[in-house]
Amino acid sequence: MDEWEEQETATSGTCALTSDTSTGGTQGDFWNSDHGEFQGGRGGRGRGRGGFKNSFFSDGDGQNNTAERSSFSRRGGRGRGRGFGRTDHSDFDANEEDGDNKNVSRGRRGSYRQGGEQGGRDGFGGGHGDTPAENADASDRPRVTYVPPPPSEDEESIFSHYESGVNFDKYDEILVDVSGTNPPPAIMTFDEAALCESLKRNVSKSGYVKPTPVQKHGIPIISAGRDLMACAQTGSGKTAAFLLPILQQLMADGAAASCFSEMQEPDAIIVAPTRELINQIYLEARKFAYGTCVRPVVVYGGVSTGHQIRDLSRGCNVLCGTPGRLLDMIGRGKVGLTKVRYLVLDEADRMLDMGFEPDMRRLVGSPGMPSKENRQTLMFSATFPEDIQRLAADFLKTDYLFLAVGIVGGACSDVEQTFVQVTKFAKREQLIDLLKSTGSERTMVFVETKRQADFIATILCQEKFPTTSIHGDREQWQREQALGDFRSGKCSVLVATSVGARGLDIPDVQFVVNFDLPNNIDEYVHRIGRTGRCGNTGRAVSFYDPGADSELARSLVTILSKAQQEVPSWLEESAFSGHSPSGFNPPRKHFASTDLRKGPQGGFFQDGSVTSQLAAQTAADDEEWE
Repeated sequence: MDEWEEQETATSGTCALTSDTSTGGTQGDFWNSDHGEFQGGRGGRGRGRGGFKNSFFSDGDGQNNTAERSSFSRRGGRGRGRGFGRTDHSDFDANEEDGDNKNVSRGRRGSYRQGGEQGGRDGFGGGHGDTPAENADASDRPRVTYVPPPPSEDEESIFSHYESGVNFDKYDEILVDVSGTNPPPAIMTFDEAALCESLKRNVSKSGYVKPTPVQKHGIPIISAGRDLMACAQTGSGKTAAFLLPILQQLMADGAAASCFSEMQEPDAIIVAPTRELINQIYLEARKFAYGTCVRPVVVYGGVSTGHQIRDLSRGCNVLCGTPGRLLDMIGRGKVGLTKVRYLVLDEADRMLDMGFEPDMRRLVGSPGMPSKENRQTLMFSATFPEDIQRLAADFLKTDYLFLAVGIVGGACSDVEQTFVQVTKFAKREQLIDLLKSTGSERTMVFVETKRQADFIATILCQEKFPTTSIHGDREQWQREQALGDFRSGKCSVLVATSVGARGLDIPDVQFVVNFDLPNNIDEYVHRIGRTGRCGNTGRAVSFYDPGADSELARSLVTILSKAQQEVPSWLEESAFSGHSPSGFNPPRKHFASTDLRKGPQGGFFQDGSVTSQLAAQTAADDEEWE
């Protein structure tokens, strides 16, 4: 086995991105390596002074392996790599590609040099068909050997939670629309959910007093065996809405994990687009299943495959995974699909977009996977655009139910949204002034590119703000350490790309800053949803660059209007000067998304399909907007 040395700067963990705030370098751990048999391209080098040298790859001998490398250096960093025989998201499940949100790129430049320069090429290539000579050195490729620390077994830690906020009772006033045939009645209390004693006890320990709207309707729908597409605001309890009825059914049926079996056959598979989110879902499943016979397991990229295989072999009823690593485990013969009863897609709009859709089709088409008629498919997200609903229909039974949970007074009214008109080159100074005024409030700063995330984090460290960053090019241990430092309060500022926008539930995030606005309104909704969760209030400040963000203006006006918040006159002017930008969705009344199967008057089309309704629905929207 090969070894290589990873050198990191001797920071205290507070500003781990730069050696400017450190006193010197220290030697890191040695990482072991072995070989993979995939037809991959070249691994790449990392070299630099005062920074990291990294070359990480998925390990093992399976057929669906992927190479990942990430080169980060403070000065002169360089790494190169070309091509994979197969694009596997297991090692960059979060990957927001430098602003274009695509999952595959060819020869993308990604190393970071201090001062915002770009150097070298990273190994996230998408080139299929590299020469045999380049593929021949697969045996020299090091593997990922990172093993995350085991989650705490302390009961107090397992059930730790933060209190619901002053606006939690407003959830009772939220409008809810359940569309489809014969939906079951909602529950008003957890007692009505008919949970077993173990689950009831765990729900109580978790601080759950009464169900949120998505739980009131989602739990009985899932318990009734119906397929579901659920759209509810961020921080509204979607994870518990699908975990509780699944765990209850598994316990009622006496499911028991088959220990020490080479192939595990889970009853439920839960898929999410980012490593951080799927690990969060796993911890929730582990919490609710505490003290029961049901055993959840999590698999995701950036972690030793051998470690995850050993964990799987100890038994698995509920398998949580990111798409690439999950498919890898299936390809290795470690996971069988014949017993799958539940397939859950969290952040389903992201799971079915152009990046992950092929993986989802590969998953449902894998040998042994029950057809959609013979399994229960559940989809959850805060946003369900119409094109995603059309795609989702391919995975759901025709009589699926659509659950739309309206947002209190409009979009994210628990979050005070503010916009600052600022040019690209004035943003940095504006951010520093803003953070000086907020003091030590826990703050997430969203940027569009990975390179920008490291650059801004470095600048903030130099300005004495305890800052860390998270994005798809950081190694998994670095991402976990960054989140840990932010959760613990060691770092009060977290700079993130879209990897941090989806589903992360971090207590007491008081402030969100959109340093760069995203290129679509759905992503904006997810970003500001990192604050103002569970009835708590929060603040979001967005830097609006007229030269870059004008296409988003009308959608932003709509979001602010539905949230009953003040719309700046200059933003309104920008929104309605000229033609409506392409991709703008007219505002809908009350709900973030509505069921495409509904006709213009709210009734269902006769054939009940999705694809035949787009023209009529669009015409109705245009009429409403006019």
